[in-house]
Amino acid sequence: MPLPPPEYAREPLHTRSIRVNSFAREDGCWDLEAELIDTKAYDFPKRAGAMQRAGDPVHHMHLRVTIDERFTIVDALAAYDAAPYEQHCMAIAPDYKALIGMNLLRNFRHTVKARFARTAGCTHLTELSYVLPTVAVQTMANRRRQARDMGMDKSKPFQLEGCHALRLDGEVVREFYPQWHKPSVVLGKCE
Repeated sequence: MPLPPPEYAREPLHTRSIRVNSFAREDGCWDLEAELIDTKAYDFPKRAGAMQRAGDPVHHMHLRVTIDERFTIVDALAAYDAAPYEQHCMAIAPDYKALIGMNLLRNFRHTVKARFARTAGCTHLTELSYVLPTVAVQTMANRRRQARDMGMDKSKPFQLEGCHALRLDGEVVREFYPQWHKPSVVLGKCE
C-alpha cells in the first residue's frame, strides 16, 4: 500500500536512489554491487560559472564487495561516476579496499563507521555500504532454505528475533518456523 497523497502542494527538491544487485560467482563466492545516485530537481551554480543541471547526478558512486559463504568480504572495489568535488572526492575510492576481512553479519556497520569516520572516508560510500548486510542475507536466503529443506542445516534461522514480525512468540514464527516458536506466557489474573 503506497503512502496516501500529501495534504499540501509540494515542490520536489532531492532524490536519492540506491540499488543493489547480487550475483553468484562460479568460484563459489558472491558479488554485491551497490549504486547510489543523488539528483536535484533544480539547477544550481557550481564553481567557475558551471551549472549543475536538474536531474544530472550530483553523486553517483558504486561499491562492489565479494563475499564468501561466511559473509566475510574477500574483495572490495569503489568507483565514482559523479561527485561534487570530482577528483578530490574520488581519491578516497581505493581506501574502501579496507572493507576486505570485515564480516557483514558481525558488527559490520559499527566497524565501517569506525574505519571510515569523518575524513577517513566518503559519507556517501560509507552510507551505501550500510545496506550490504541485509542484501547479503537476501542473496543467501534460497541457498539456506535449500540446505534446511535437505536436512543439512538445523540451526535456528538467524533472522528470527531480528524484527517485530519475526519474534519467537509471534504468529509468523508459529506458522512458518513452528520448531522455533515459543508461545508467550500469559499470567493469570488475581481474583
